[in-house]
Amino acid sequence: MDAVIKKLMPSSAYMEKPVTDRPSEAEAEAAVRTLLRWTGDNPDREGLVDTPKRVVKAYREMFGGYDKCPAEELGRTFEEVAGYDDLVLVKDITFHSHCEHHMVPIIGKAHVGYLPDGKVVGLSKIARVVDIFAQRLQTQEAMTAQIAGVIQDVLNPRGVAVMLEAEHMCMAMRGIRKEGSTTLTSTFTGVFKDTPEEQVRFVTMVRGGRG
Repeated sequence: MDAVIKKLMPSSAYMEKPVTDRPSEAEAEAAVRTLLRWTGDNPDREGLVDTPKRVVKAYREMFGGYDKCPAEELGRTFEEVAGYDDLVLVKDITFHSHCEHHMVPIIGKAHVGYLPDGKVVGLSKIARVVDIFAQRLQTQEAMTAQIAGVIQDVLNPRGVAVMLEAEHMCMAMRGIRKEGSTTLTSTFTGVFKDTPEEQVRFVTMVRGGRG
């Protein structure tokens, strides 16, 4: 199966890099020290003296999605599909994100399906797109729409279906403190949006085998 690689010129909406004046590592570490003091602890004690460096390193990894373009991940497609044009579903894609309101974790799973129109994309690319959007400050609603939007715009399939289910630590760790509460969001484009039966089929396949 030969891959078709196309040069993509993604719009800035896919890049979503609102921070253009990223501070230096030293500035970021100083900010962490300030937060440690804000908690009431002593940033100079043995257990915390290297924490600013560790936090900055962790943040670079956890928020690596700002340095990646999801549209580029979808640029390599395969056209030898033996005429296959039915639903492609990748479900139970685990992700870890952070809410943009309190910067605490969002932990969940994504289910992504699309109806190909002459070409398909490598399954791992779908998971990478989820990770790129997850590794940014997010709301679950926006992330759901972003995943569907970039797949629809770049692959141009007959339709895209995305469902996210996640637990928000801003509800579990603070405020109302309701552990185990799950939020579900979904969005549909193309055939999925216009045909309720296709939406039902997508949800049925996502829930299949879960009793």
